[in-house]
Amino acid sequence: MPGRAARYDAWFSTPLGRAMDAVEARAVIELAAPRPGERALDAGCGTGIYTRRLLAAGATVTGLDRDAEMLAAACLKAPSATLVQGDVTALPFPDATFDLSLAVTLLCVVGDPQRAVDELVRVTRPGGRVVLAELGRHSLWAAWRRAQGWRGSDTWKDAHFFTPGELAALLRRAGTHDVATRAAAYLPPGAPSWLQARAVPLERRARRLGSLGAAFSLARAETVEPTGP
Repeated sequence: MPGRAARYDAWFSTPLGRAMDAVEARAVIELAAPRPGERALDAGCGTGIYTRRLLAAGATVTGLDRDAEMLAAACLKAPSATLVQGDVTALPFPDATFDLSLAVTLLCVVGDPQRAVDELVRVTRPGGRVVLAELGRHSLWAAWRRAQGWRGSDTWKDAHFFTPGELAALLRRAGTHDVATRAAAYLPPGAPSWLQARAVPLERRARRLGSLGAAFSLARAETVEPTGP
């Protein structure tokens, strides 16, 4: 049986996986707005999908994950990144290390999401950006994943799902400001091929629904600049 990393990447090679990834990545990168030369953290980097995207934007990237198998796969995708094994609730970096800290589908499997966000804010420099992208609470995908958890799936039995507002609240409690939210990825599970092919135009029309039906919830905030004496 393929390992965790191979099973994870296999989803993105399916037609539906590619369509969902395209709209999710567009939303994440637009919100994160990585810039050349920035120091970026990809927290919970998994197999390096967003690590590679941050590198492509010209950032200097550190990827962190607690799973050594995932990090080995990330090394193949993003060999120029610095990859670190560690826990997002106790990040092994000094304060104010990064210009941008990104966490994509990480909080869904973290026991203490607020502590994780506090840590992401801590390691982000004043005036930097923290971006969260998580599995949406009000979607058919969430219903399907909850059902899998009830049936005993180790992946989904303890998973968290978030609205954009809940992500914003985590960021505000961590002391950030200028919080912005959005939702993305409205294709349902089992979407037919003709609908998959229209995923991007569908996104533009579906945004009026907000988080209803969105598989992805996102929030971005700025870390607070120090005030003068």
